[in-house]
Amino acid sequence: MLHELLLALLGYTGDLIIDVREQEEECGAHIPLSPDAPISQEPTFKLAPDVSFVQSSERDVIERIITLGFYYRELDRFAAKSRNLSWIRSPNESPVSRTSQLLKGKTLKQSVYRRAIANGIVEVLSVYRSAVLHIEQKFLSDSLPIVATLTQGLNKFFVLLPPLFELILEIERDNIYGGKLLNLLHKRCHCGVPELQTCIQRLLWHGHQVMYNQLASWVVYGILHDPYREFYISSQDDKDSEQESGPHLLEKLTRLSVADTSLNDWHLGFHISLDMLPEYITMHVAESILFAGKAVRVLRNPSPSFQFKDGSSHQQIQRGSQRTQGYTATISFQNNSSDNKLVGEDLLPQAEADKIESMLQDLKESSEFHKRSFENAVDTIKAVAASHLWQLVVVRADLNGHLKALKDYFLLEKGDFFQSFLEESRQLMRLPPRQSTAEADLMVPFQLAALKTIGEEDKYFSRVSLRMPSFGIALKPSPVDLPKVKVNKDGDSVGHADASLEVSLDGWDGISLEYSIDWPLQLFVTPEVLSKYQRIFQYLLRLKRTQMELEKSWAFAMHQDHIDFAKHRNDTRKSSVSQHQRQRLRPMWHVREHMAFLIRNLQFYIQVDVIESQWNVLQSHIQNSHDFTELVGFHQEYLAALISQSFLDIGSVSRILDGIMKLCLQFCWKIENDESNKSTIELEHIAEEFNKKSNSLYTILRSSRLAGSQRAPFLRQFLLRLNFNSFFEATARGVLNVVRPRPPVSVLQ
Repeated sequence: MLHELLLALLGYTGDLIIDVREQEEECGAHIPLSPDAPISQEPTFKLAPDVSFVQSSERDVIERIITLGFYYRELDRFAAKSRNLSWIRSPNESPVSRTSQLLKGKTLKQSVYRRAIANGIVEVLSVYRSAVLHIEQKFLSDSLPIVATLTQGLNKFFVLLPPLFELILEIERDNIYGGKLLNLLHKRCHCGVPELQTCIQRLLWHGHQVMYNQLASWVVYGILHDPYREFYISSQDDKDSEQESGPHLLEKLTRLSVADTSLNDWHLGFHISLDMLPEYITMHVAESILFAGKAVRVLRNPSPSFQFKDGSSHQQIQRGSQRTQGYTATISFQNNSSDNKLVGEDLLPQAEADKIESMLQDLKESSEFHKRSFENAVDTIKAVAASHLWQLVVVRADLNGHLKALKDYFLLEKGDFFQSFLEESRQLMRLPPRQSTAEADLMVPFQLAALKTIGEEDKYFSRVSLRMPSFGIALKPSPVDLPKVKVNKDGDSVGHADASLEVSLDGWDGISLEYSIDWPLQLFVTPEVLSKYQRIFQYLLRLKRTQMELEKSWAFAMHQDHIDFAKHRNDTRKSSVSQHQRQRLRPMWHVREHMAFLIRNLQFYIQVDVIESQWNVLQSHIQNSHDFTELVGFHQEYLAALISQSFLDIGSVSRILDGIMKLCLQFCWKIENDESNKSTIELEHIAEEFNKKSNSLYTILRSSRLAGSQRAPFLRQFLLRLNFNSFFEATARGVLNVVRPRPPVSVLQ
């Protein structure tokens, strides 16, 4: 009987110790206990009911002891099923078809994390088997064996096996795997039983071995080895494969293979899988791991077209120093071929990779998971990756030179070039753009301006190209009737019902620039970044065009006045008429001066107080930072400051500025087109609307919400230049506090 009891403790039932589920075979409901059989919800080992020589008290003790045998058998079945690798050697089955079967749920989902936990369970079961073997040896050596020997020898396993059984029951019931399994084990580590806590920590250690192996593959080699999507860093291709069918997915992958895969990986290829992220690993740490792996992928897989260039040679890489704008960075290279493997090793030295692997190996060998040590190691790995990525993008790829080029062309730093371009294209822009040839029409003045102002030493101009978006795509209305623009009482063009913040001036508002970016600068200058530069460029170009038109209108009027004076100076009657006409238009020239004053000060504020000051801040950050992620953040802050301090993100201010520029252009065109100057009614109406909008602009900008905040630190200087003689303040106060009929134009004096 004792030997049969010992066999039952190892999961083997017989005539004395029975399994209730096996007895159901008599009722025709036999459940084979194969590895795939479901786990019973409660112990099914019982002492046979026909055993009559056992007292009831002894029966209770024996049935309590044999529950350990049930727990052992179920744990062993779970371990055998989780460690079964026969599916790997399945003949005539490709990995693609096996993956598709897994996706469709035709086969049981495999899990390397479950297999690791199963290895830990096998360790516990081996200790349990040793204890049973030791009890058997005692039984054989003892002349009078007793059941109490079993109880005394296996008592500690009543603390371990039932919780482990509940653990695998929850794993099977909820289909827990990957990072979810680590999270479950970490929660169960927090218990008041030292033996059980040590056991669960050992299981968690086995799970962490898999995680550290995946982590090392990711941050050392840039390879995501996660066949069953259990890691908290996942590939976008895996997500797409779940949602798309085979042919569509194959077609998409074929299309992407033509493009730069490293760029696609950086922006869209990988993401954090929140389902698999354990709660004890913070989002900040996960983001650092994601960045480090992507950075290593970039460093180990440079673009085939990428070459290091020296200022004096395009073929060899020399030892020397490369001077970037604002600072000097000394870098040393070895003369070697442009083979990608050698370049990749140069971008990420093997010594650095060994250092990262050594840190992970130390964490892997630790018996317990220390959150602080793990986070420190991840921060160090991220710093190493960010430093080498900074060296690649900032120093070797001349990031600062390209940022200066973006400032020159997108932020109108090269004012002489754009002044020449606007002058060359002025007559063209007085007419509506033709949809089919608008871009080609603009290329002529663009190239003429380049010939006049751009020197041969400017190696970045070749990357700049002019674009005129199609009217069908752009969100701008087609200005067919612009030369004869009519204004309503609100100062808006009749028929332009665009409710967006981007109020169109005319069809040429769509003028934009494109900048050719090579690898690896595409990691830094993303399409989103270029769109922000584009938005600022279109705003500044409209502002400069408005300022130029105001100046040209004054020059045109003075030229006409001089011609009239020279023509009629000997005719007293006509001379008096001309003098009267000049007196009648004098208030209009005061309005023009007010317009030019506002536009000039706004230009000065944006170009000097905003762009130059923020550029100096960015340069300071570039000099002091050697971290790629920090640099990306500084550049984002730079662009955000340009947009916010230029009021492009404030709808009310943006609409008023658009209206003011529109009124200025209408004023200029009216002055030049109306050669007779017989009627000033429309000019007076434009002047009145300009007065209202300029006063509204001043009132909004001087509010405590803007002028009193840190949003625009130089806004007070701009307001001081505008209101140096208290004209704007007095006029704005009158508009706000006094309800009066339309004032005569003479008050603008």
